[in-house]
Amino acid sequence: MEGEISMTFLGLWSLAGLLILAMVTGLWLLSLLLRDSSIVDIFWGAGFVVTAWVGLALVPGPAHARQWLICLLVTAWGLRLSLHLLRRNWGRGEDFRYRGWRTEAGPPWWWRSFFKVFLLQGVVMWIVAAPLVGTLVGIVRERLIWVDAAAVLVWLIGFTFEALGDWQLAKFKANPANKGRLLTSGLWRYTRHPNYFGDATAWWGHYLVAVSAGAWWTFFSPALMTFLLARVSGVTMLESSLKEKKPGYRDYMENTSAFVPWTARRRR
Repeated sequence: MEGEISMTFLGLWSLAGLLILAMVTGLWLLSLLLRDSSIVDIFWGAGFVVTAWVGLALVPGPAHARQWLICLLVTAWGLRLSLHLLRRNWGRGEDFRYRGWRTEAGPPWWWRSFFKVFLLQGVVMWIVAAPLVGTLVGIVRERLIWVDAAAVLVWLIGFTFEALGDWQLAKFKANPANKGRLLTSGLWRYTRHPNYFGDATAWWGHYLVAVSAGAWWTFFSPALMTFLLARVSGVTMLESSLKEKKPGYRDYMENTSAFVPWTARRRR
């Protein structure tokens, strides 16, 4: 029985990989026309949504409650994130990180961007999607169990931190009086990156749904997301420029938790 489940997972995961490869390749071609590699960020959340629903369609038999649950959770998370980034980045051109890479690479960027940006993010997406696949091909129960309820609770905490944090920051920046100032109230009082913390937590919620389906071994997915957000492409990359360019940010770093929400530290 375990061998059959493993083969089924590997089969669907392989198909998901081919789907993701097709999507990132098409997105790369679009980026060449737009001269904007940063559109990959907008696609990130929506890519998981497409992967989840196509995966559900490929699994034989009628869909059961846990399959619907994981698809709905990922859809709410992914569409909100993609729409938020689309609204935030609309009309602003290519993000400064990608502009820097484009300038550094010169003319060869058109093909290097496929490997450095699109294929790389596609591989990460494929790895992170493992709990979704594990849930779709996992244990079928007539009813949801307490682990599913815990998964929804964890997901709700993460989704709230991410969505509310993004909303608070957007509202703060929309006020001209706040130009050049730091947002240190609301959720941003307890963590310097409530949106990144919420993103990681939501994926631990997705993972718990997979645990309920028997795919407990897909823990590498939320672990990778947490590591990337806390140590690589999230907190570390963003703060490398903020602490140099944003007045008062070093003081903010000394007194506020970087990732996990916590009370403000006392000054020495």
